[in-house]
Amino acid sequence: MKMRTILAGLAATVVALSSPLAASAQDKGTIGIAMPTKSSARWIADGDNMVKQFEAAGYGANLQYAEDDIPNQVNQVENMITTGVKALVIAAIDGTTLSNTLANAAAAGIPVIAYDRLIRDSGDVDYYATFDNFQVGVQQAESLVDGLKERFPDQDSWNVELFGGSPDDNNAYFFYNGAMSVLQPLIDEGKIKIPSGQMGMDKVGTLRWDGSVAQARMDNLLSANYTGDQKVNGVLSPYDGLSIGIISSLKGVGYGSGDLDMPIITGQDAEVPSVKAILRGDQYSTIFKDTRELAKVTVQMVDAVLQEKEPEVNDTKTYDNGVKVVPSYLLKPVLVTKDNWEKVLVESGYYKEDQIK
Repeated sequence: MKMRTILAGLAATVVALSSPLAASAQDKGTIGIAMPTKSSARWIADGDNMVKQFEAAGYGANLQYAEDDIPNQVNQVENMITTGVKALVIAAIDGTTLSNTLANAAAAGIPVIAYDRLIRDSGDVDYYATFDNFQVGVQQAESLVDGLKERFPDQDSWNVELFGGSPDDNNAYFFYNGAMSVLQPLIDEGKIKIPSGQMGMDKVGTLRWDGSVAQARMDNLLSANYTGDQKVNGVLSPYDGLSIGIISSLKGVGYGSGDLDMPIITGQDAEVPSVKAILRGDQYSTIFKDTRELAKVTVQMVDAVLQEKEPEVNDTKTYDNGVKVVPSYLLKPVLVTKDNWEKVLVESGYYKEDQIK
């Protein structure tokens, strides 16, 4: 038994030495990566892309998902600090709940990169890697208006309902404000009407980006405001997971069948079910955020900080977290419709065509 154990140990050593990736992944230490949930395909892609790219850069990676449980994420990050990670990359579930934890990270000399969601109320956030979230909202609203003109060209005005993201996610306000920069002038002109009267993140926000919550709210909006000849023409949805719930609600009362046209519905993250919905004509558009590029920027940020260099940033004014303006790198989002999905999503290698068709 002892000889077998020794031989097994020798074999493991030989495997480790013969694998340059295994060896190099230990050279620079381990990076802690805290992701919010696996319930959204995009966060799985984010985590996978970062692990690959950190390992390629010579780091180990400790990737944890908290399944939208705030105390769970706090514990995961605390454990990463205790185990001595070299840096933390955090996509926060609730951007206001990590101040004490990040103070512990700072005391241990561990730099923190906020990933796609700004961490608020902490001076211990070093950098922020994200997309231009205001522009995401602008693109969503512009595509909504384009779709309304295309599908309902003979109407003098259009009935639209608004949905927002999770109120504890800082990005949700950027998406909403970006969209309203386009829609508010049309509302003021009377071109767009909001029959429910529900506007503002305090009324339209969807906690935890929950599609079932969005579906239930859409059910209520339809029953309260769209009886008789009143029809909904468009729905501003900031995320594909909400869009799918909204579509289910609309189809449940007959939209998309007979002479009842499907409303124009937006989305975000280019998740497979929503891309399929776009091809079916149920959803009009989504926003593609290439998580490979976001992972690349994040890895470069971490690597620069750990080498005591200045990471590349392109925004030093926008993202005030309540304590400091966090230096940020913003990537460009891309609008996806039935006209360009293949070029943007398949030709780029993000998806294979058989994943969609």
